[in-house]
Amino acid sequence: MARRKEPPVRTVLPDPRYQSVVVTKFISRMMLHGKRAVVSGIMYDAMDIVKQKSGENPLDVFLKALENVKPMVEVKSRRVGGSTYQVPVEIRDSRREALGMRWIIQAARNRGGRSMSEKLAAEMLDAFNSTGTAFKKKDDTHRMAEANKAFSHFRW
Repeated sequence: MARRKEPPVRTVLPDPRYQSVVVTKFISRMMLHGKRAVVSGIMYDAMDIVKQKSGENPLDVFLKALENVKPMVEVKSRRVGGSTYQVPVEIRDSRREALGMRWIIQAARNRGGRSMSEKLAAEMLDAFNSTGTAFKKKDDTHRMAEANKAFSHFRW
């Protein structure tokens, strides 16, 4: 593969109900085996549940939940002189968004019982309130980066 040229960033069309590119990206990340219609139904059902439970605009709740889960820093392993160090590195915006979405989806899938739309809605509300598994994952990542701040001079 060519090393010099960066691949073009694809433009994503907004979803039909909320006119949001972020919702489309989330649906695409959640999709398994190309079943977009199934995942869209799950996502919109989850948004309806969020609206019912919180009484707020579900798109605002979703975006705030995603913002609460997005990490600012992560640790990367660097091998220096025979030792491996966990070096804290700041994350670019596209990766922050991708990690946040991935963590919300993973946390929702690992929740017990009920339908996926209910699990996703519950995880969104938890992330909105800065609690839940996805938020804890972000907190753990930040704590790990803070603990390894001494190795930040190995960043390159």
